[in-house]
Formats: sequence, C-alpha cells, structure tokens
Amino acid sequence: MSPEFDAYDSSGRLLAEERAGDNAPPLSVSELSGLLKRTVEDRFGHVRLRGEISGFKRAASGHLYLALKDDNAVLDGVMWKGGAQRLAFQPQDGVEVIATGKLTTYPGRSKYQIVIDRMELAGEGALMALLEKLKAKLASEGLFAQERKKALPFLPRTIGVVTSPTGAVIRDILHRLADRCPTNVLLWPVLVQGQGAAEQVARAVRGFSAMDGSGPLPRPDLVIVARGGGSIEDLWSFNEEIVVRAVADCTIPIISAVGHETDTTLCDYAADRRAPTPTAAAEMAVPVRAELLAGLNEMGLRAGRAVRRGAAQARERLEMQARLMPTPDMLLAPQRQRLDQLSDGLVNGLRHALADARAQLGQAGGALRPALLRQHVARAGERLDRLKLRPDYLQRALSDRATAFDRVSRHFASLNPDLPLQRGYARVMAQGRLVQSVGAAQAAGQVMLHFKDGAVGASIGDVTDTQALEPRPALALSSQSRTARKPRKPEEAPQQDLFS
Repeated sequence: MSPEFDAYDSSGRLLAEERAGDNAPPLSVSELSGLLKRTVEDRFGHVRLRGEISGFKRAASGHLYLALKDDNAVLDGVMWKGGAQRLAFQPQDGVEVIATGKLTTYPGRSKYQIVIDRMELAGEGALMALLEKLKAKLASEGLFAQERKKALPFLPRTIGVVTSPTGAVIRDILHRLADRCPTNVLLWPVLVQGQGAAEQVARAVRGFSAMDGSGPLPRPDLVIVARGGGSIEDLWSFNEEIVVRAVADCTIPIISAVGHETDTTLCDYAADRRAPTPTAAAEMAVPVRAELLAGLNEMGLRAGRAVRRGAAQARERLEMQARLMPTPDMLLAPQRQRLDQLSDGLVNGLRHALADARAQLGQAGGALRPALLRQHVARAGERLDRLKLRPDYLQRALSDRATAFDRVSRHFASLNPDLPLQRGYARVMAQGRLVQSVGAAQAAGQVMLHFKDGAVGASIGDVTDTQALEPRPALALSSQSRTARKPRKPEEAPQQDLFS
C-alpha cells in the first residue's frame, strides 16, 4: 500500500466504515451536483457577460444554444424559446454581444452554463459588423445584383404601401400622390420597429406579391416599403434577412423608402429603386398630372401642325404635278384622228361588201334552174325506192330465227340435270359438290342421294358381294338407306348415259 493510504486508513480494511468523530459522511454524485447547482445559482443569480458568439444553433423546439468566448475562456449558454422570440436581431457566429442571465450547472455533463434572459449587441461596432456580415452573405447569393432589378411602371393604377398606419409617413405619401397624380392606394399596416416588425413587413411584401387580382382588391402595380428616420437600432427591422429576401423575391416592382437620405438599410439594396425619403418615393411612383396634361396638349398641337403642314405640302406637290400634266385636248387629239380614219374606212368597206354580196347572189340565182331541180328530185326518188323494206324478207328472217330458237330450247331442256331423275336415276352430292368417282365418294364418307321426289343421306362402305355387281366399283349403302334392288331382266337393254 502507498503511504497516503496508510495515513488515511491505517487499519488497511477492505470495506469502508464510519469512524468515531468523522463528520463528513459520503455524498452521492447527484447530491453533490445538486449542492453545486444551488451554490452557483445563489452566488451568480444575475450576471452580465460580454463575449463573442460561437457555435450558434437554433433547435427545432425554438431554443438557442451557443457559446460565449473571449481570448482565454469559453462559457456555454442557452436561451429558451420565450427569450429567443424577443430578440431584436438574428444571432450569428462572430458577433460580440452582452448577455444577461444566471449561471447554472448541467449535472448530466458536469458543466456549468449561463441561461440567457436577454442578449444585446455590444455597441454600434458589433451591430455594424453583423450588418456587414449579413450584407456580404446576401450579396454573394445575388440578391443585390443589378440584373434582378425591375423597371418601375410609368403610371401605376394601384400602389401598395407597407408602413405604419398611424405615422406621418402614410400621410406624406398620400398627400404627395394627390398633388402629383391621384391613384388608388392599398395600405398594409405593419409595425416598423421593435419585436415582430421584421416578420410583419416580410409578410406584407409577400402578401402583395401573391395577389392575383381575382379578389375584391386589385393587384398593385407598384409597392412602396416606407418608414421615417431613426437610429440604426430603430431601422434594424429593415436589415433583417427575412425582410431582405421578401423584397428581393417580390414579383411587383418595389421602392424602398426607409429613413432619411443618409440612412441605408439592406432593404434598399434588394429593392428595385431606393428613395431617400417616403415623399421622394411617392414622386418616383407617379408623374405629375399637370405635366402630363400639358405634354398631351403640346403633342396635340404639334400633331395638328404636322397634319396641316403635310396637307399644305401635298397641295403644293399636287399643283406642281397638275401644271406638268397634259390637257384633255392634247390627250384626246390622236384618238380623235384615229376615229375619223376608221369612220371613213367603215363606209368604204360597207360599199365593197355590199357589191360582193350582190355578185355572189347573181351567180347563185343563175345556177337555180327548174330542169336541174327536177333531175335532182328524180335521183332522190330512185334512192328512196331502193331503201324501202320488203315484208317477205322480214318474214323469212323471223322464221329462221324462230327455228334456231326452238332448236336451242330443246337442246337446253335435254341438258337439265334433274331430267334423268324422272327416269329413276339419282344424283350423288357430298359437301355441296357432285360426286363423279368412287374415290371421291370414299373420301367423302357421307353423301346425299337426290331422287326426283327428295333426298336421302347415305354412308359409304366396302362391298363384300362382288359377284352380284358389275365389274366396275360400286357404292354400298348403309342399312338405314339401302333399298332392295330388283334384278334386271336379261333381255332389257342397258340404260344409255345421258351425258355420254
């Protein structure tokens, strides 16, 4: 054993036991941790720490977990959801803050930490550092790029304004719009500073952007985000990331008029146009109505003068062209001369045509003599007599045709396939076709026998009694359709084949 152990327990026992006069009973780990927790919380129940945020994390429950550090030490911290919702800025790593809260211990890991009730930026320098860091982040994403900027409408019918309904800003905007060019204004009332202001401004901008004009309110052609002047803390809501992203994503052209001319927020960089004051934003939004009317009048006068000048110049050109054009007499003189020539030629032509017609009539009249007409009529009569139809020729032709028709009719009747059936013959059919050979009958198996008074089915089988039949192959009928055949008298001559 070591000397230290011997000095503490000289008996060298294996099991621990209480000794007389010992006033330090053993504590459990939980008891000691509880004592430490109460001691720390009693001694450091209210502290303010200045440090730089490190390892910032927002849990799904809404609680914030971070560490405060300086050059030589690090202290863990936690901020519950209720306090986190009251923060006026978005914590980020590297931002110097002043945290107010109490120290406590976390027995689960034998660590101590600060429970933060309130957290503020450590001076304007820390606030500007946070602003520059957020500005660089958003700029790297292209939210401030010039190509994202949209052109403002020349004469918007409806203007949406996002500002406080009770401040002087909305009155200045309405008054300036009424002076320059009255138009419809939709006000979306919001808080412009303090807790929840950034969320309300972002919600208003996105609400205007989501309008489609199908509801009772028209969709704005232009949106103005406005606020009066103030310190950087007062204007900080317009530097929040949620507001900047809402302004950059807005599908409606938007003017940022936050603060005075010297005040600049990140909302100004994301907007399509920055106005130094809310009044200047109203001047940018609409033109001067009187100037428009004067311009219209001037353009109307210029248009009238241009029309009159054009008409005068056209009249001058027409008069110059008229002087250069020939007179009607000059234009018609060649046609008149041509008409006189054609008139004289027409009279002479008619005289010659009439003389020629008279000569031709005289020649034709001399050729028309009665004797020639009588000869022509006689020849025509002879041709007519030769063309007359004689009845004996027609009767002979009809008799010949009747004889030929009768001969063909008798021959056609003799070719009727049902005629031999009247004399006791039968026609053998199989599958709608005529059976003309033994092979065809045996291949069919079933046949139909057509007699003069009807038809009967028959089955084809082999004939065993070949002596009673003729030398050629014969068909044997089944027992159902076979009938007794009378023996033929020897003196009777065989029936002649009709088709041989």
